[in-house]
Amino acid sequence: MEILSVKNLKVKIENREILKNVNFSIRKGEKIFITGPNGAGKTTFLETVMGFVPFSGEILLKGSSLKTESDFNVLRKSVGYVFQNPDDQLFAPTVEEELAFAPLVKGLSRSRVSEIVNRTLRFFEIEHLRDKPTYKLSGGEKRIVSVACVVTMEPEVILLDEPTTGLDRKRWNKLVEFFEETGSSLVIVTHDAELMERLGWKKFTMENGELREI
Repeated sequence: MEILSVKNLKVKIENREILKNVNFSIRKGEKIFITGPNGAGKTTFLETVMGFVPFSGEILLKGSSLKTESDFNVLRKSVGYVFQNPDDQLFAPTVEEELAFAPLVKGLSRSRVSEIVNRTLRFFEIEHLRDKPTYKLSGGEKRIVSVACVVTMEPEVILLDEPTTGLDRKRWNKLVEFFEETGSSLVIVTHDAELMERLGWKKFTMENGELREI
């Protein structure tokens, strides 16, 4: 079943076509890479799918076309987005509060939220960061925490923009382990050739606002 799809997606900013008739879909459990040169429209594509950018064409969640902000609020409950710049994403005072935010918003009990947060901290081996202010994290720590806080929302689909940038080998391996084990569908925008070779998923390239499988 297609969870998320776009049809004839177009984005124009200041009379410049950023996305041109993009067609794309991802099924339950499917994992996909998107690569391509800088400035080709990859980040804009993810931001548009999340409802952050005006567009023409169609974005569909489980076959239902999304048009209003209310529609995209529904999408954001089941589609997680890891920003290219973690500083655009992290806002809570501490790492623990950051990880707890999404499950609390979903209305889960405090005990269930605590269970999810503790499990996620253990998996990503960041328990020592639990009480650390997010603004005091290193670049690599911010990167892994930005992924972890999306994981706690238990999304059906995760969109990730250059998630391995700035990671040391230990954290890179931990992220790869997550990618291999998660049941969430994944769309990863990346230039990381080693990551793409290691995982061997289906690949698309974005060039001049056009997306095609390679």
